[in-house]
Amino acid sequence: MQQRTFNLKYQKKIRSQLRSNMPKPEEVLWQRIRRKQLGVKFRRQHGIGRYIVDFYCAELSLVIEIDGDSHFSAEGKEKDAMRDAFMEALGIKVLRFTNEEAMKQTESVLERIIQFSSEQQPPLTPP
Repeated sequence: MQQRTFNLKYQKKIRSQLRSNMPKPEEVLWQRIRRKQLGVKFRRQHGIGRYIVDFYCAELSLVIEIDGDSHFSAEGKEKDAMRDAFMEALGIKVLRFTNEEAMKQTESVLERIIQFSSEQQPPLTPP
């Protein structure tokens, strides 16, 4: 029997709570990427394995993480490295941005996401 990888049932309540109490930097970015504003669908607080990621786009196999202060400690960096390795093993790319980037350099963050998206999509061929 195949093991489920996405949105494990035991995480449902946690994911719901996280969506209801998003930190301001995540909320700022969410307002700019939701409803296919960048041409692809993103999900917020999406479960992948034992992790809950900030944003996930299945079409691009892309996770976007907004990192607060706890991510910059030695322990935080180690946990992030393990998390990123798990995602990479599933073929999922992780883009990380700081809280400050999400809040003060939102356009630059969006440009990096769009750039990644354009690199993943095959170019259109004329008929």
